[in-house]
Amino acid sequence: MQIGQVATRTELSIKTIRHYDEVGLVTPSARSAGGFRLYTESDVQRLLLIRRMKPLGFTLDEMKLLLESVDTLARADASAETTAQARAFVAQCHTRAEESCRNLRKQLAYAEELTTLLARNAGE
Repeated sequence: MQIGQVATRTELSIKTIRHYDEVGLVTPSARSAGGFRLYTESDVQRLLLIRRMKPLGFTLDEMKLLLESVDTLARADASAETTAQARAFVAQCHTRAEESCRNLRKQLAYAEELTTLLARNAGE
């Protein structure tokens, strides 16, 4: 897939996808003869994982470590020590993601309360 198709599928901007390439989060699997980035379904899934991390406050470095950990866990040839480290980091990220989700739900509840209050005051 070309970058425009990937942008549509992931709901990320082309600029963001290029930035993720530049910082090493998602490197396109290939390039066309004209030098255009070409992405596979696996690349799209990786971008979707990044998109899910972004609103939870993960930094680019944390995203990179989490992606590396997920890759390690998918490898059959990873050492037991490397697998254990990856599993521990994924667990740490899971805990953090749960906490971020709780905070986002609370903020959403506040926003919905305000919306209801404003609707009442606007006479709706």
